[in-house]
Amino acid sequence: MSERKKVTLPMLFEKVTNGQPITMLTCYDYPTAHFQEEAGVDMVLVGDSLGMTMLGYESTLPVTMEDMIRHAQAVRRGTPNAWLIGDMPYMSYQPSVEAAIRNAGRFMAEAACDAVKLEGGAEMADRMAGIVAAGIPTMGHLGLTPQSVSALGGFRVQGKGALQAKKIMDDAKALEEAGAFAILLEMVPDRVCRLITERAKDCFIISLGSGPQAHGQLLIYHDMFGLYPRFKPRMAKVYADAGQVILNGLKQYVQEVTHRSFPQPENWFGMKDEEYEELLQLLGRDTG
Repeated sequence: MSERKKVTLPMLFEKVTNGQPITMLTCYDYPTAHFQEEAGVDMVLVGDSLGMTMLGYESTLPVTMEDMIRHAQAVRRGTPNAWLIGDMPYMSYQPSVEAAIRNAGRFMAEAACDAVKLEGGAEMADRMAGIVAAGIPTMGHLGLTPQSVSALGGFRVQGKGALQAKKIMDDAKALEEAGAFAILLEMVPDRVCRLITERAKDCFIISLGSGPQAHGQLLIYHDMFGLYPRFKPRMAKVYADAGQVILNGLKQYVQEVTHRSFPQPENWFGMKDEEYEELLQLLGRDTG
């Protein structure tokens, strides 16, 4: 495990002040968290996207708090030093401020998260304010918000028109005023992202497919390594096609077992001849 210092909120804001981009990735399990820790990723999001990437759902909506807590616990064990954010799943915060605070508290108490994230703009500002008032750092999420994808008309860019862009900018300001320490902009036009970033005073902006001028960048881990079979989003850069490497390895395994070329002697364990002969005697079998 690396020797780096624990990432804190003041450290993240110091990077923003110094003009250093913040690195952020999604993560859902211990081995991946270990690699991200070693790579020095600043912020790690246990996203409700695990419903699609890990659990095989068609959307994020079926994901429960129990799903999120279990995966966040695993990620925390793998990356003790990154700033860890738990994604509030569908209907864990929408019903009421009280529900939002209670479920956000579970991430902090049960999974040792450093912060939580919720989707929505001005209509969720009271939830944001309530969680922040309870002492829990909270990140906002605007643009393409997967929990509302049906209402948004599918997975498409948000804010291409002036009126919709103005609404996103107003929502960003409402979340900042409610106490958000950061806001994720997903699939928002780059110039809108730039305007929001320039206006932000007490929070920083993270881009997911929203251009280079935010304070930091987020990618979905499975997208960047070719590990999600259903589609590859345009905003994803494939850094290594690990999915194809894994598939080739699996095909080779099936072929070798089928043709009895695996396992080889170096792949199994034996016992001494005398011990085997004694075993046969104990079983009453002829060793001659």
